Amino acid sequence: MSKKLIILGVIVIAVIVVIALIPKKEKAVETASTESVPQVEQQETVAPSTSDSVFSPDMEKSYAEGEKAAYLSGIHMKAGTADSCSSCHSSNIIDDSERDINAKCVECHQSLEEVAKLTEGEINPHSSHLGTMNCTTCHTGHTPSKAYCLNCHEFDMNISAGGNVENVWYEDLSQYDNATPTRVEKTDIVVVGTGATGFTAAITALNKGKKVIMLEKMPIVGGNSQLAAGGMNAAGTRFQKAKNIPDTPETMFNDTMKGGKNINNPELVKILANESSNSIEWLASIDAELGFIAMGGGATYPRFHGPTSGDFVGPFLSAKLRTKVAEDGADVRVNSKVVKLLTNEAGDVTGVLVKGKHSGIYQIDAKAVILASGGFGANNDLVASYRPDAKGVQTSNQPGTQGDGVVLGTAIGAATVDMKEIQLNPTMLVGSPVIVSEIVRGAGGIFVNREGKRFISELTTRDVTTAAIREQTGASCFIVFDDTVRNNVKQTGAFFQLGKVKQGKSLDELANALGIPADALNATVARFNTMVEKGKDEDFGRHNFAQKIEGPNFYAIEVKPAIHYCMGGLKIDEKARVINTEGKVIKGLYAGGEVTGGVHGANRLGGNSISETITFGRIAGAEAADLQ
Repeated sequence: MSKKLIILGVIVIAVIVVIALIPKKEKAVETASTESVPQVEQQETVAPSTSDSVFSPDMEKSYAEGEKAAYLSGIHMKAGTADSCSSCHSSNIIDDSERDINAKCVECHQSLEEVAKLTEGEINPHSSHLGTMNCTTCHTGHTPSKAYCLNCHEFDMNISAGGNVENVWYEDLSQYDNATPTRVEKTDIVVVGTGATGFTAAITALNKGKKVIMLEKMPIVGGNSQLAAGGMNAAGTRFQKAKNIPDTPETMFNDTMKGGKNINNPELVKILANESSNSIEWLASIDAELGFIAMGGGATYPRFHGPTSGDFVGPFLSAKLRTKVAEDGADVRVNSKVVKLLTNEAGDVTGVLVKGKHSGIYQIDAKAVILASGGFGANNDLVASYRPDAKGVQTSNQPGTQGDGVVLGTAIGAATVDMKEIQLNPTMLVGSPVIVSEIVRGAGGIFVNREGKRFISELTTRDVTTAAIREQTGASCFIVFDDTVRNNVKQTGAFFQLGKVKQGKSLDELANALGIPADALNATVARFNTMVEKGKDEDFGRHNFAQKIEGPNFYAIEVKPAIHYCMGGLKIDEKARVINTEGKVIKGLYAGGEVTGGVHGANRLGGNSISETITFGRIAGAEAADLQ
């Protein structure tokens, strides 16, 4: 455990204890903490108490004394900052999104942003790429707390009233086949999942005047989209034209088909390519402009579109989409798992059965349901059933990516396509499940193995790159770059923050830090620079060089392949309608994003996923809203 992180852990615990002793303020502080989950009135199943006190004296005593007193509720009561359960709960009706409890947290301790100022350090537990989230995502009152970061990262991170919490993310949904709901709600459209596809579909439907309920089983919104590091592929955009990049939808179509080994559904690929520029403009219309252009693997021309700020595209888009969906009035519920699709005698989808964290099983009747729940990359058993060589391989996916959408769809007869096509991203940081985007290589970084040599073009397709890296000593390699790349690609800052970068003032120093031959590394970089001058990669055919690697400082990050994306999923048509095993449309059921198959074929090109989420999210939202 590093000295810095030990000190950070002590600071975090001290800060939490200190702010717990701060007297409650007269008024709640208005912050973005309550904006992450829009404030929408929601009925719950527990009836209010008819007595003057909602909570019994025995219940309150149980949290103030004994075993339960070790958790946050007990800590607050013993410190005198909470004199009863009603200090945190306005009633015994707890909504699944825990809005009431989190409002109380903010009232006493201020916003997440303010708390983050008190815990600044190498790793700040209150400031992350996940954006604003509920306090109860990490801090729980009546059970051991756990930092949500630790579901993916290997930080030495302490938390007040923490304990050994083992989360089980997979659940057999068939156990709910005969479940009885305790209440029934109605809406126009239900969106399952809160990634980019779900948010885009919801915004589109809301703009057509429909009422939308969004359901997210995790305690936070964002899905895998929030983790996207690279960019969004689009062809023929105004940003490309401003740089005289002669890209076209036809070229993007051809690149995508070639990258997918031509098993893609060409009609879906045409939509992806032809609508990509319109999707860029749609994003710009909601204040999410992607004006930065970069080169991606498998592309003929630079068509990665990202924020001009240099930020990761995923967190950037997620924040913009969350803001827009809140402004437009969607009812967004976290801790709310869809466990069953409801159908009528004709097989049409009529709604969903939901398992709320606090409210239990309830039913929502809807005119249409949109599945936007992502793939199954975090379900290693399911992945290995289709791709045995990936058994035990680490994933870059967020832990909730368990394949629920595919299970829900197939349970009512939906067809699947390309399920065995599962992509390993070649460049996940060793020691942290963060993807190093092609942008770093496109801007000038090169691959170097433990022998100090290049071994492949850095901008070939992901499947080819993955295979090549797995053949190297240690089944990993290094991306070597200099200050030019560090300054031009803002997202490299995250790798430094995570402590995953080796560096040197010379290539000799860098080689020593990496434990690789210095003479080989010097020779490799010298040859690469010579080929940059010639404008031709005579060794591996790289067609975009960016610039030489010249320092003054040199850096390297170790990367390895990881399960990253599922190209297969539910079968859809050009209107994002889900198709059943008989080739017919399942009326009332739409899908988009990684829960579907057919767009990417045998291999997805970097940048096409975000493009797919926005384009097919727009289509699904519009078609669902127009359903008669």
